[in-house]
Amino acid sequence: MQLIQTGKIVNTHGIHGDVKVMSWARSREDLLDIETFYIDGRPYKVEHSRLHKNAVLIKFEGVCNIDAALAIKNKVIYADKECFELDEDEYFVQDLIGLRVLDADTGRDYGRIRDVLFTNANDVYSVVDDGGKERLVPAIKDCVIDTDIDGGVMRIRPLKGLFDDDEV
Repeated sequence: MQLIQTGKIVNTHGIHGDVKVMSWARSREDLLDIETFYIDGRPYKVEHSRLHKNAVLIKFEGVCNIDAALAIKNKVIYADKECFELDEDEYFVQDLIGLRVLDADTGRDYGRIRDVLFTNANDVYSVVDDGGKERLVPAIKDCVIDTDIDGGVMRIRPLKGLFDDDEV
């Protein structure tokens, strides 16, 4: 089993132990089918869950009152990676971190993905080379040519003007 971060408990809801979770999944609905979450390495079985405004309300077995819910407030929740189905061109952020980024045409090594930034338009990969220089790469099909998680490599074709500050 491989655990991945799926959200954060941001508040309690009511007096019976329900908690309000901000989802970090692709959609809030993805959390509704998960039967067990992990908090601080300990499993928490879900009694029920539902969408509420911009969050997910979850009632865990054994979290029976507001005091018990307050004890897990501000905690990150994890789920088994196998609970999520991804489309062919989707990846978990943790699988992208550390990938070597190469130019699809020249083989030039731009560094490794250090972080994934989430924007309204598209995700952006923060790629840092061995010298510490950061480049921002948009996660769009025109730029990202191939992602080989098993091989540890992403091949890109930088858009015209994207890396104009680079020395030739």
